[in-house]
Amino acid sequence: MKIFVIKLSNTVKIILSLVIVGLVCFGGYQLVWQGMVKPAFAPKSPIFQGSPESKKIAFTCNVAWGNEELPKMLDIFEKNNIRITFFLEGRWAENYPELAKQLAEKHEIGNHGYGHKHHNALSLEGNLEEIKKGQEAIEKVTGIKTVLFAPPYGEWSEKVVQAAGELNHLTIMWSIDTIDWQRPAPTTIHQRVVEKAHNGAIILMHPVEQTVAALPGIIKELKAAGYEIVPVSELLK
Repeated sequence: MKIFVIKLSNTVKIILSLVIVGLVCFGGYQLVWQGMVKPAFAPKSPIFQGSPESKKIAFTCNVAWGNEELPKMLDIFEKNNIRITFFLEGRWAENYPELAKQLAEKHEIGNHGYGHKHHNALSLEGNLEEIKKGQEAIEKVTGIKTVLFAPPYGEWSEKVVQAAGELNHLTIMWSIDTIDWQRPAPTTIHQRVVEKAHNGAIILMHPVEQTVAALPGIIKELKAAGYEIVPVSELLK
């Protein structure tokens, strides 16, 4: 039997090495995105704000109640030509599908869990179940598969973030809290936002009467200061 030995130039060897590395990387990429292995880049911490280099701000609104104020908020946002991110409780979306669809028509939709539970008190498996159930309920109503998760009560821990990551969600927090669930005066909400405004800020609000009253003035001042108000996903680009 004859054995043939092919001598390759250094240039050809380098090219073949690059091709092999490329094929291996592509195979790994395919496995990750087909869900066969978990991505190694899953975040281990929540996101509190976007880039300080970009003069953009995101409004987020957690929705588990406040139905009477939501149409008013939608009207304000439409008049000012801005989009925000609404985080819906899955149970709320099931109970008020038409209102959930209205929010989804014009704005970004995120996941607020299914039943507004204390996620730090749940096991990893409990977090997975609650986040997934919320995602499924929202998708059934709106047709949107969520990829952003805002934990109820702002509770987060390593297991909460891990569960969200395993379900391909980023855990979203905030850098400015209106604390509007305490129903402070609209002027207080206005002050909390405008005085703390910064590049990449994520501003947390809820559908309450006082926030609705404060919104026009907040939007006017932020725009006058040169800020662009965008959904969370755009803030994070």
